Amino acid sequence: MTSRIELEEQYCAHNYHPLPVVLNRGEGVYVWDDEGNKYLDMMSAYSAVSHGHCNPRLVKIVREQAGRLNIVSRAFHSDKLGPFLKRACELTGQDMALPMNTGSEAVETALKAARKWAYQVKGVAPDQAEIIACSGNFHGRTIAIVAMSDEQQYQDGFGPFPGGFRIVEYGDAQALDDLITENTAAFLVEPIQGEGGIVMPPQGYLRACQEICRKHNVLLIADEIQTGLGRTGRLLACQHENVVPDGLILGKALGGGIMPVSMFLAKREVMSVFAPGDHGSTFGGNPLAAAIGLEALNILVEEELAATSAEMGERLLRQLRALDSPLIRDVRGRGLFVGIEIDPALGSAREICESLMSRGLLSKETHETVVRLAPPLIITREQIDWAVEQIATVLTEMDRLRMAS
Repeated sequence: MTSRIELEEQYCAHNYHPLPVVLNRGEGVYVWDDEGNKYLDMMSAYSAVSHGHCNPRLVKIVREQAGRLNIVSRAFHSDKLGPFLKRACELTGQDMALPMNTGSEAVETALKAARKWAYQVKGVAPDQAEIIACSGNFHGRTIAIVAMSDEQQYQDGFGPFPGGFRIVEYGDAQALDDLITENTAAFLVEPIQGEGGIVMPPQGYLRACQEICRKHNVLLIADEIQTGLGRTGRLLACQHENVVPDGLILGKALGGGIMPVSMFLAKREVMSVFAPGDHGSTFGGNPLAAAIGLEALNILVEEELAATSAEMGERLLRQLRALDSPLIRDVRGRGLFVGIEIDPALGSAREICESLMSRGLLSKETHETVVRLAPPLIITREQIDWAVEQIATVLTEMDRLRMAS
């Protein structure tokens, strides 16, 4: 009989390199494979499963709403969208929101809003608007978004790319100030770069960027698709520096680990540039997604998951930094958004992830050198401690094998 992995290899495009495990069930912080083996999920689908797998409150909402009304398109109003967007705006300090599905769609929405704002409000000459992004950024994989990337693989074979994008060194506020021109519409930034390897800018960087953007009448747009909604120990990572951006991009955890839900939120001046027909999505803001998104936000607030993330993240970082292993080059992160950088001369992050899998812990490598740890925000002290024990054991075994070879 053909295995599930072989079926995927035969019929699915090879655009991912998954670990060799077939998952078929999840509950809370755990998942099980098709052979009944249990794993602690320390990835939570790149921060999408912050509430835990099959969260009972979210499953209840899905059952109720799916049996009532799911998709009607934005050609009509629904009873779910308004309350969802109101809650999101009030929690984030934004005025209006435009619902989409995937993170990439929300980023594209932000790019379109920034450009039209530049022409209609700032007075940039037609087709001259520029958007500044950061080195090492990851905002998605559409043609326009990879045009902003400086990662060669993301662009290789997919050109030509649209213009209007400039790259500035991440973490260097003065470089941003120097790069801005009269045509600059927006600065798009991740408060912490996730796909880049959990890369953290210097303290005060976001605050300085906000001041620079205000000085030059440039929109500060924060991509918090991964860092937002409690992941770093605050509802938004921007809040660590008391920054309220002009535009905010949310996704992943907004769908409660159940379906894709995303949105672009912004000040009224920015969002008002959209007129009927300018932008849209058949599925964006559908009643099922809105019901799930609202409950996901309510759970985050009512169960204080951001505070849990701060506490458990501090525990995780403290224990990881105490590990004495030559394979570890750096441990960095904030909240439950952590990366262990591995010295490539001594070991492989992929090999570490595969060894951890054999011990019942699921993680994934980033850029071959970083082991990413981003468990559901409901994780407990005991589960954190167990995870660090497995990591310590794997690193010790790898170092012993390296020394013996």
